[in-house]
Amino acid sequence: MRVRQLKYFVATAESGQVSRAAVSLSVSQSSITTAIRELEGDIGLRLFERSPQGMELTPPGRELLAVAYEVLAKIEEARNLRYRATALTGTLTIAATYTVIGYFLPYHLGRLRRLHPELTINLHELNREAIEEGLMSNRFDMAVILTSNITTPELDTETLFRSPRRLWVGNSHRFSQRRKVTMEEIAEEDYILLTVDEAAHSSMKYWSLQKAQPRIKLRTSSIEAVRSMVADHQGVTILSDMVYRPWSLEGKRLHTVQTDYAVPSMDVGLAWRRNTEFSPEQQLLYDYFRRSFMAPQV
Repeated sequence: MRVRQLKYFVATAESGQVSRAAVSLSVSQSSITTAIRELEGDIGLRLFERSPQGMELTPPGRELLAVAYEVLAKIEEARNLRYRATALTGTLTIAATYTVIGYFLPYHLGRLRRLHPELTINLHELNREAIEEGLMSNRFDMAVILTSNITTPELDTETLFRSPRRLWVGNSHRFSQRRKVTMEEIAEEDYILLTVDEAAHSSMKYWSLQKAQPRIKLRTSSIEAVRSMVADHQGVTILSDMVYRPWSLEGKRLHTVQTDYAVPSMDVGLAWRRNTEFSPEQQLLYDYFRRSFMAPQV
């Protein structure tokens, strides 16, 4: 059993599609398929049920997924031992928005705690306007935020990654097997509009450039409500890959499809007050995220 096989298996389990796993890992689909077959042969158990809708985990596959998460986490922890160069004992106050805290930060907070156990991080969840005001008044040392939404010119930002936005549809929806869907076709469907973290404002900016407009059935601040309603074929939506999960809380399947229009990505990164001289704690956080996202990946 190889680490590569586990990585490919996890990516396929999370995305539910070999094609999406291949894109996320920048490898060929045949590499993913071969790795999974080798893994199934090594274990002697079927890990996925294959269907036209994608790859669904079998009971043994779900058990292996839990183990694979633990194995890969331990390997990553071992590889990052070299970064424990200083025993920093200070305090860092950072702010983040709802989406960043829910779908991005917990993993990195755990890594930072393991790498720098003496560093205290005070975390605050606020909306973008409050975070920008807090950075300007020095209440926060730094923010992890949707940099694509920032409006205060006196702030410096560094985008860490860009999460593509795609169409979400339920399993067996008429669009689920399409390679691309036009915005005009999407406008014919009931639309579930997410409002949290200025998602509605971002959506309306690109929809305003279209000939057809979405037929909004519901506006909600709950991502899980959106996920459940889309999976139940009560509507469709366009959201970022970062918040995508292939299953609703009710256990129903979702798929993502490309749009013909280049919908702007959701950009996540760091923000701080311009001309700030970084403290050791701020520099540590800045360096950690640059290593994680902007250094060449092996």
